[in-house]
Amino acid sequence: MSDDHLLPPDPDEVGEMDDLRVDPHRESDFEKFPDELTHEQREVAGLSQGQIVRKRFIRHKGAMISLVLLAFIIIVAVTSVGAGPIPGWYQWEHTDLIPPVQDEGPTISIIPSFLGGDGLAWGDHPFGVDNQNGKDLFAMTMRGVQVTLVVILVLAVLSVTLGVMIGALAGFYGGWLDSILMRITDVILILPLLVIVSVAAFSFGASGLWSVALALGLFSWTGLARLVRAEFLALREREFVDAARVAGASPRRIIFKHILPNTVGTIVVSTTLLMGAGILTEAALSFIGFGIQAPNVSLGALVNDYDTAFGTRPWLFLFPGLMIVTIVLCLQFIGDGLRDAFDPRQKRIPKFKDLAKKQEEAKADMATRPNRMHLGG
Repeated sequence: MSDDHLLPPDPDEVGEMDDLRVDPHRESDFEKFPDELTHEQREVAGLSQGQIVRKRFIRHKGAMISLVLLAFIIIVAVTSVGAGPIPGWYQWEHTDLIPPVQDEGPTISIIPSFLGGDGLAWGDHPFGVDNQNGKDLFAMTMRGVQVTLVVILVLAVLSVTLGVMIGALAGFYGGWLDSILMRITDVILILPLLVIVSVAAFSFGASGLWSVALALGLFSWTGLARLVRAEFLALREREFVDAARVAGASPRRIIFKHILPNTVGTIVVSTTLLMGAGILTEAALSFIGFGIQAPNVSLGALVNDYDTAFGTRPWLFLFPGLMIVTIVLCLQFIGDGLRDAFDPRQKRIPKFKDLAKKQEEAKADMATRPNRMHLGG
């Protein structure tokens, strides 16, 4: 019989045993730090993935303000000058020739009377008048917003369709198909976008609304395709994809049922940011004379038409340019909010008052802990 049981225990082993020993009076980490350990769990407990995304997006103040502002701009643009055969509530349309007015400047006023302004007033021509051409700038700007929205919607549909299809095929199958599709993507990616879209728009039909929108959509999908490909390359090696293969699922079912839903966040965020870039591209095309041409109106075309009037009649240049900046910023903030909502690794930055409250709670907990330990002992 060995005498090992008579030897004194190893100090290291004693320490390990003490760590494993259950102390009924010792507080667990869960009891000491319940807020830190269960904060995320309490927020998402019992919620579906869609509800979690919606909750995080609503909490993003910049995205919500931008969404409300963008919705307001769209509603005003559609209802004021009408859409198609549906008339609007504004008295002028972008094609109307109005009689010259004595004061061409904008009649809208937002400065309260107690600050020396005229109060909240709309006036007959809120954005001013172009007497030389007999046009009401508000009607033309709202029509330009409509055209810009149509362009970016067509751009989004085409870019998402082509980008997701090419990226999914390249990332899922790999091999020679991946090489061919990515080389095509690289070739389109290095082409100067303004030049190729200008040529394509003229070939489609004299730089009309639909020709510019189609040209932008056909050559703006490359970045999205690369992102989707990267997502598919990572997801196709996951366990749930292997389980689907073992279960006999077809490649089409694996792509559309198992992998593609997990890339929705990347697709939505990229599309939102792509729409903002599309507005700037369309404005640049119209500014250099290769975009949407008369008799149609776009925000970029208005900026191009009135750039020389900036020194004498700045409102003709200011309002269309301000509308471009506002819409693009709204889309950027919405994209940021969607990115934070879809990315589970994003953590909400606490407010200063929340941090101060946490510090006070921690101090109070430290002050009462000796008493609790004494009572427990």
